[in-house]
Amino acid sequence: MNLIDTHAHIYSTEFDSDRDEMIREIRAAGIDRIYMPNVDVYTIDAMLRCESSYPGMCIPMMGLHPCDVKEDFEDQLELMKEWLDKRSFAAVGEIGLDLYWDKSFFEQQKEALKIQIDWAKNESLPIVLHCRESMDETIEIVREEQDGSLRGIFHCFNGNLSQAKEIIELGFLLGIGGVATFKNGGLDQVIPEIGLEHLVLETDAPYLAPVPFRGKRNSPAYLPYIASKIGDYLKVSKETVAAQTTANALNLFKDFKL
Repeated sequence: MNLIDTHAHIYSTEFDSDRDEMIREIRAAGIDRIYMPNVDVYTIDAMLRCESSYPGMCIPMMGLHPCDVKEDFEDQLELMKEWLDKRSFAAVGEIGLDLYWDKSFFEQQKEALKIQIDWAKNESLPIVLHCRESMDETIEIVREEQDGSLRGIFHCFNGNLSQAKEIIELGFLLGIGGVATFKNGGLDQVIPEIGLEHLVLETDAPYLAPVPFRGKRNSPAYLPYIASKIGDYLKVSKETVAAQTTANALNLFKDFKL
């Protein structure tokens, strides 16, 4: 199988002690490429070191995570825009809204999201959206901003069928990760009702490890477990899932030149 992980924080300090070994395991598991979402200005250097250490495999994005939108968000965005202006990135991400942790900067989150959506439009880049406890609010902003050019992924999708259909109608893909393997994750009620052409795979490593590794450090090497579970839901082989989701990812990120 040739698989693509569309969302993994492979540059995280949680991998510093064994990153080379882990990359070997990832390659052995059939993962060809890992797209790395940025978090804040402090993760940029580590992310770009990963790109340099594993060229052609670890692909960077640029964006400000909603949980890191604080008093200094405009300064952070200014620095990130400088990076976008001087080199190529695969997407603007990880951006979006988060109502799970800290709601005190929600208005600033919305402002930061709209600014970064404008970047994506101007640069013809996809966006990768974080929408924890804020699926409807994120959909609403994307609908307002959609001018026919906006595209991307709703990362870590765990919503209902109605929300999935809204996202698909907006021209976006659903990022499916470890939640698909959880007993009460709810995606068993959604995935069978939508086509593989609307899905991409992700791990969000080091977070949200799939069953049977739930609670442990996640890795892109576990992506086949997610593909297999999706195959079970759709009654197709994991190889079929791999082929279609890989094609979807390559089509989304096609403008990024290695």
